[in-house]
Amino acid sequence: MSRLWSRFGARTAAVALLSVGVAGGLYLGEDRETQQQGLTAQVGVAVERAEFDYQRERQAAYQMQSAKQRAAEYQAKLRAAAAAKEAAQRAREAEAAAASRKKAREEAARDAAEKAASKPYDGPIPESCSEYSGNREIGCALMLDAGFGIDQFPCLDKLWTKESGWNHKARNSSSGAYGIPQALPGSKMGSVADDWQTNPATQIKWGLGYIKGRYGTPCKAWGHSQDEGWY
Repeated sequence: MSRLWSRFGARTAAVALLSVGVAGGLYLGEDRETQQQGLTAQVGVAVERAEFDYQRERQAAYQMQSAKQRAAEYQAKLRAAAAAKEAAQRAREAEAAAASRKKAREEAARDAAEKAASKPYDGPIPESCSEYSGNREIGCALMLDAGFGIDQFPCLDKLWTKESGWNHKARNSSSGAYGIPQALPGSKMGSVADDWQTNPATQIKWGLGYIKGRYGTPCKAWGHSQDEGWY
């Protein structure tokens, strides 16, 4: 109810009371002027009290509505905060999943590259070392003794064919590299035996140790030689 209707109602009540008072005064035959003044005062007090009660009730209703609104806003903030937290968690999970997938792809690519590098030779694999002769046969047997599979020998064959042609007396006149593995200097092979200048087995053992320590496998050494021109 608006203030206008409140005042209208109060005034209506006052007029009604005044009319009753006047009628009563006429009926009782008392002093009408005095009676009228007292009645008017009573009506004014009643109107003021009614107005006060109305305003108090209205204020209480406003405060209750305001409290409900604040509560609703607080709940909305809580829901928004929870939604934001959930969204952030989903974003972190999605980011972690994307990083995991990226890492898996990188690892797969690296593994594929390593496999390709470890076996740049895709030709026929010998069944045994007896398919070779001379220094190659010695090299094949010693390679197996060193723990490599026979599938690595085609790479070793290509590598040392390129370096020295499997000649244990091969010497590079410009660099001084010597022997089947072209050790530089050749005296390094003395760590295996003193006959490094004349014994192909000594040279091969040293060469296999060098490959294993630096490249891991003969095929990886051959791959590096193909890419860089040396190993």
